[in-house]
Amino acid sequence: MSQFYEIIGISSAGKPPLSLEKVGQKENIRVIPVEMSRRITFFKDLKGIFQLCRIFWKEKPDMVHTHTPKAGLLGMIAAYITRVPHRLHTVAGMPLLEATGKKRNLLDLVEKVTYFCATHVYPNSFGLQEIILANQYAPQKKVKVIGHGSSNGIDTSYFDPTLFDAQDKATLAQSLNISNDDFVFVFVGRLVKDKGINELIAAFTELSKENHNIVLLLVGGFEAELDPLLPETLALMDANKKIVSVGWQNDVRPYLAMADSMVFPSYREGFPNAVLQSAAMGLPSIVSDINGCNEIVKNHVNGIIVAPKNTEQLKNAMASLLNNRDTVQLNSGEIRKQIQDHYKRQVIWENILEEYNQLLLSSNTP
Repeated sequence: MSQFYEIIGISSAGKPPLSLEKVGQKENIRVIPVEMSRRITFFKDLKGIFQLCRIFWKEKPDMVHTHTPKAGLLGMIAAYITRVPHRLHTVAGMPLLEATGKKRNLLDLVEKVTYFCATHVYPNSFGLQEIILANQYAPQKKVKVIGHGSSNGIDTSYFDPTLFDAQDKATLAQSLNISNDDFVFVFVGRLVKDKGINELIAAFTELSKENHNIVLLLVGGFEAELDPLLPETLALMDANKKIVSVGWQNDVRPYLAMADSMVFPSYREGFPNAVLQSAAMGLPSIVSDINGCNEIVKNHVNGIIVAPKNTEQLKNAMASLLNNRDTVQLNSGEIRKQIQDHYKRQVIWENILEEYNQLLLSSNTP
C-alpha cells in the first residue's frame, strides 16, 4: 500500500525480533508506538485513546484501518472523535464467542461500540459475517467480506514445499529425534485452551497408545496468564516423548515441510493463517467445524472437519488420515493449488487496494 499511499503504522512497541521499529524499517513506513494491551485495562485504554486522538489530529488521515479487537476499539473510537472520514475495521476473530456471563456482555458491548464508530466493517471470513449480522453488531450496509476472505492472504512463493529438500527435512527430524518412519502431525499456533490444545493432547495420547510411529509436533508458545492449559494436559505433554514442543518460531516452514498433516482443533477463528500456510505447503488439515477453518478445508477433499471440543472425533480423524492417505481426495500439489488460486497474497492486496481506491474516490466525487 505504501506504493500508492502514505502509510503510518501504529501498534504497541513490541520487543525484538517483533518490534514495531523493525516492521517500520522492513516496510519502509513511519511508525508510532501506542501501548495497547490485549487485556481490558480501563485507564491504559483511555490513555491509548487520547494518544491516538492526538496523532489523528496532527496527521489528519483520510483513512484509519484497524486490526485486532483492542486496536479496533481504541482506534475506531479515536477516529470517530477526530472525524476521520473513512474508518475501517477488519474482524479477524471474536474472543467473545467463547465468553459467558458478564464477560460476554462486556465483549458484546466492545464489538457494538467498535462497529458503531466504524464506517466499514470487514470480517475476514463469511462465517464471521454471518455472526456479526445475526447478533446485530452492525447493519448489513457496513459489513463486507473482501475477496474470498483472509486479512492479508498468503505469500505462496514463501510457503512453498519445494524450497525444502529431503536432506533439509531429514536433518531437522534428526535434531528433534523424529524417525523417518514417524507420521508427523503438526500444530502451529498459540498453545492455549481456545486453540483446542487440551483436546489435541488427549486425542494424541490415546492414539499413540495404539500407534508407536507417530509424533505430535507443537510449534508455538504458551500463554499461561491469558489462556492456560489444564494441569493434566501439561502433565501428558511432559510424559509423552512423542509430543515434541519447539516453542515459538520465526520461520514455521521447515516444520510444516517435514510434517504429514496439520491438526488445528481451534474453538474460534477469523480466517486462520496457520491452516492457509499448511495448505500452501501441501498438507491436508484436520480442523474444527468453525468459521474460517471450514471455508479453507472441505471435508474429505483437502482435509477432515470435526466438531469443536470433541476429543473422540479428533482422535478418529487423526487415525483415519494416519491409516489411509486417501481419506482426502486431493494430493499435495492440488491442495497447494487451491490456496494459490484463492488466497495468494497479491490477489488479496489487489482487492484491498481496490476497496481503498473506491472509498477515496467516492468521498472526492462532487
